[in-house]
Amino acid sequence: MLHIDNLSFGYGLRTVPVLRGINITLSPGEIGILLGKNGSGKTTLFKNILGLCTPRGGTMRFDNRDLTKLSKRERAGIIAYVPQDIQFGALSVFDSVLMGRVSHFGLRAGREDYALVEEILKDMQLEAYAYKNVSHLSGGERQKVAVARALAQEPKLLIFDEPTGSLDIANEQLILEEARRLARKKHIAILCSLHDLNQALSFGDHFFFLKNGTIKYSGGKEQFTQEIIQDVFGIRVRIIKYENETIILGES
Repeated sequence: MLHIDNLSFGYGLRTVPVLRGINITLSPGEIGILLGKNGSGKTTLFKNILGLCTPRGGTMRFDNRDLTKLSKRERAGIIAYVPQDIQFGALSVFDSVLMGRVSHFGLRAGREDYALVEEILKDMQLEAYAYKNVSHLSGGERQKVAVARALAQEPKLLIFDEPTGSLDIANEQLILEEARRLARKKHIAILCSLHDLNQALSFGDHFFFLKNGTIKYSGGKEQFTQEIIQDVFGIRVRIIKYENETIILGES
């Protein structure tokens, strides 16, 4: 279980905090969505969880282990990350995904590692690209490889920072459905930032609305109200029900 309690962070001791009083709890198999305007603190929160930033206060624990006290290797055994900007070396797709297994196999990959990579490539519909150089792929294809590499890590917590930003609709659906399937099957907690409110509604279990560095609203799908959306995003919307699904429509 991920448990963040009263987390605060600022760039420098005398600066105004970028994050204040952040509280998040996610159980295995649950999907939490961070929602908020650009600059609200989503990526900074991810950096704190990943150990790229040091909190000013509060605690971050996973399965009762203090994340701030783990080594990079220990953290990699728990958390996988898919960033907005993807960087790969001059590797094939297969080898790039296999690199996600390093925290498991150390110096040399074994038969089980290769079999898992083959399975993930099949699930992500990347088999045809297995031996292509990642640098020759499109931005959307590289994003799929980044997600596949994260899944190969077999994490307990998967962090997505806008994972579908460069994808077409079909691949957006593929990535989110595969992530949700694995979350349920392998009891992986997912913390994800998304801009598309309808996509968030269909993908998430718990929702955390960030505004000015703090979680102003949190809860289930009942949090998607006209008032909350206008407060957090500054936009007016209509919310309708169609075949038992909630749909958010922008107002001109």
